[in-house]
Amino acid sequence: MKKKVFYREISYVLGLVIMAFAAAFTEKADFGMSMVVAPAYILHLKVSQFWPWFSFGVAEYFFQGLLVLVTMAVMRKFKCSYLFSFVTALLYGTLLDGAMCVIAGLPESTFAVRVVWYLLGTVLCSLAVSLFFHTYLSPEAYELIVKELAAKFGWNINKVKTAYDCFSVVLGIILSFSFFGFGVFEGVKLGTILCSLINGFLISRFTKLLEHFFRFENKFKLDQYFT
Repeated sequence: MKKKVFYREISYVLGLVIMAFAAAFTEKADFGMSMVVAPAYILHLKVSQFWPWFSFGVAEYFFQGLLVLVTMAVMRKFKCSYLFSFVTALLYGTLLDGAMCVIAGLPESTFAVRVVWYLLGTVLCSLAVSLFFHTYLSPEAYELIVKELAAKFGWNINKVKTAYDCFSVVLGIILSFSFFGFGVFEGVKLGTILCSLINGFLISRFTKLLEHFFRFENKFKLDQYFT
């Protein structure tokens, strides 16, 4: 079967939009945020009590900015792609706040409807991450650190992703207990744990599916600026 061309620049844009709606649907389900965004979401819940302008989107690019700094410290170098990754975080945060406004009017009263939103958010999140893995444009800091560690040490990228997801769950629990009291789970719930266990598997499935039908190529000669 002849594969169709899928431009990496389109993969980047779709990844941003899909990830924003994934987080918005997961937040609406209220079964717990996906593990990677849980720390930023908990930070938003706490800080917005004092500063209402500190939205979920703002918390995202604030937290990802810190994560970019951590990546630089671990890798012991600076690359332009790290700076562009923060730009991606800014774009994503803006899209996230927009996505939450778009779906604000959707129903959420019944358990069954919430399950639908949760499943939709989980699947979209995995698809978005897979799309980010197929672009030279700098991904979010969450995916950046996974790609950098996997490339530097020769580790399997899906296993590194799963390990980072589990770390995010632990960090989310620590932040929830610190901000809201011991035993209080804000943002980190059963849905978060389930997502951390299956996200790596779903990403690998989407990756194989995308690569089965598409051949990823550059539309523009810009990859030199993102290395």
